[in-house]
Amino acid sequence: MIGLESFVVDSEQCATLFRLGRDVEAGLAMIELIGAVQPSFDLLPQAIQQQWLLLLGRMLECQEAQNWLALADYLEYELIQLLRDSLSI
Repeated sequence: MIGLESFVVDSEQCATLFRLGRDVEAGLAMIELIGAVQPSFDLLPQAIQQQWLLLLGRMLECQEAQNWLALADYLEYELIQLLRDSLSI
């Protein structure tokens, strides 16, 4: 996966912004991150794409509910793990 380490760093930074209560800045960073990550997931097997879409749905639900801590956890733990798992394919 192209830019895996860059995606990991961006995801961690975005999670940190949400934890600091900088939700507007974090939201913009998350949009950029999702836009950058999406093309990489499009190239992966269907099972990984489904995991990505499920995770993305959960993250967007957290954003809508303004549950910034849960969203930060998804970004920092779930997304990074999915990115790393995808690399092993």
